[in-house]
Amino acid sequence: MINASTGSAQALLKRYFGYDEFRPLQEDAIAAVMDGRDAVVLMPTGGGKSLCYQIPALALPGVTLVVSPLIALMKDQVDALKRNGVPADFLNSTQPREEQVRVQKAAFHGETKLLYVAPERIVQPGFQQFLNAIDISLIAVDEAHCISEWGHEFRPDYRNMRVLRRLSEDTPFIALTATATEQVRQDIEAQLELRDPARFVASFDRPNLRYSVLPSSDRYDALVGMLRNRPHGSAIIYRSSQKGTEALAADLVEDGIPAVAYHAGLPRETRAAHQEYFVRDEARVIVGTVAFGMGIDKPDVRLVVHYEMPSSIERYYQESGRAGRDGLESDCILFYGPGERERISYHIDRMEPGPTQQTAVAKLAEMNSYCHVPYCRRAVILRYFGEEPEQANCGACDVCMADTFDATVIAQKILSAVIRTGERFGASYVSQVLRGAKTKQTEERGHRSLSVYGIVDDFSDSGLRDVMSSLVSTGLLARSDGEYPTLTVTMKGRDFLRDRDRIELPVFQSMKSPRKSEGRSADTGDFDVTLFEELRGLRTQIARNLGVPPYMVFGDAPLREMARRYPQTEGSFLQISGVGRHKLDDFGPAFLEVIRNYVDRNGLGDRMRTFT
Repeated sequence: MINASTGSAQALLKRYFGYDEFRPLQEDAIAAVMDGRDAVVLMPTGGGKSLCYQIPALALPGVTLVVSPLIALMKDQVDALKRNGVPADFLNSTQPREEQVRVQKAAFHGETKLLYVAPERIVQPGFQQFLNAIDISLIAVDEAHCISEWGHEFRPDYRNMRVLRRLSEDTPFIALTATATEQVRQDIEAQLELRDPARFVASFDRPNLRYSVLPSSDRYDALVGMLRNRPHGSAIIYRSSQKGTEALAADLVEDGIPAVAYHAGLPRETRAAHQEYFVRDEARVIVGTVAFGMGIDKPDVRLVVHYEMPSSIERYYQESGRAGRDGLESDCILFYGPGERERISYHIDRMEPGPTQQTAVAKLAEMNSYCHVPYCRRAVILRYFGEEPEQANCGACDVCMADTFDATVIAQKILSAVIRTGERFGASYVSQVLRGAKTKQTEERGHRSLSVYGIVDDFSDSGLRDVMSSLVSTGLLARSDGEYPTLTVTMKGRDFLRDRDRIELPVFQSMKSPRKSEGRSADTGDFDVTLFEELRGLRTQIARNLGVPPYMVFGDAPLREMARRYPQTEGSFLQISGVGRHKLDDFGPAFLEVIRNYVDRNGLGDRMRTFT
């Protein structure tokens, strides 16, 4: 059993990664692994999961084997570790034979601390012989939810992990993921055959992310406005089809926004090139299907947009969580419109009947509810993962930031219309009746003679449907499942009508005046924006010379801190969070020169004395 003191772990943290303190649960997870225990770590994207095995890897005597699902992800992680001075390598099918031999020799001779491999390699007899020949101190299974058939990204190759347990019975395992329900967590432990694992479940809350649901009408114009409001931030846009992905990327390029497409139907070389353009900031926007983004390390994504509704909250949380990994404010936008639920239901209906189909139906219902709730969207996400929010109003989603209106009268009209039409119709038809539509259906069914016919003239059709969806979320209405869902009034809704209760709902986007652009400009904070831009320019130049993504030089968060604190000596530069000894040696002189020149040029010397 190996023990490491807190002091040594913190020293490694500062030396290699430039941080002074661990985040919540990181230190406990590291201590458990260093004591030889199996562990399960659930931390949100950007929460620092990787450090839970990277710090032990630096402290333990042998090699830490890291199982990672994507080749591109491995390369990014290894490149970032090397940039921090950590001896790391990877093995995958894209490497020539001589490179694979070099990597294996380095691991055999103890020159590598972290070795990343794909799950399919585990079952290869030759690789198993190699594993038996090296000293493995720790096995880390990243994106561990892929091992569970109940997870949203199940990968059969991940079941190969059982072979590792047979090969390394006494070696501790650490399983890490950002998204897992209790059912998935239990499945991870069973599939990996973990022995009395220590469990570390961080809050799923991402306070720096702002969640919004916008109507899908005019969504392209709204999207272009968001991107133009963020001229420097990177953005990921998710689409549900390969054809739509390419079409949207082409439209953005035509409108002067650098964008590339990413989906499984593109040649591997094209996908790799487009991802490289994106992580190196050569393409500011990537439009992708679900094939893009698992574990992507780019920390400065300021906007994630879902052009269509995803099929589950679990998947939405995973994909939207790729925004703001550096902890800076970022936006998560979901466009929603009529037919979204039906589009996904169409595919679910063609699944083999059974538990998997039933689970998909339930997940879709939860995702659809997220789009309609009249209360905090963050609370919906947290409760999905079994976490109770600390406050009713998060102050950072469109509902919590929205104005409200007295919806008592319109709610009474809607509920009455549902009852008087026989509780046999959906939202679209009820809206037609309320707005007095002169259609063949309203005439043939005799609904033009109803007292509720034509009694609404202050709501658009989409506005009425938004209110109905919120009434479903509040429990006054119920919506049936199926291809043609109908509305019924619940007992709670009948009590509301009888008691003449009052109800407030958020002001929906459909009730506002149309605008060409939605979203807000990126947050500037309390740092010197001009200096920040100069430092960004230097970062880009250095990254291009080295052939690495800019964030591997420094992320936005360290640059903002530099532009806030104006460090002018090596000692003060090393105090910037995210600056380790290796990066000080490599990049410190160039960045310090820019900062000193800026301070001198702008006469800021007197202000700097307390820090420098």
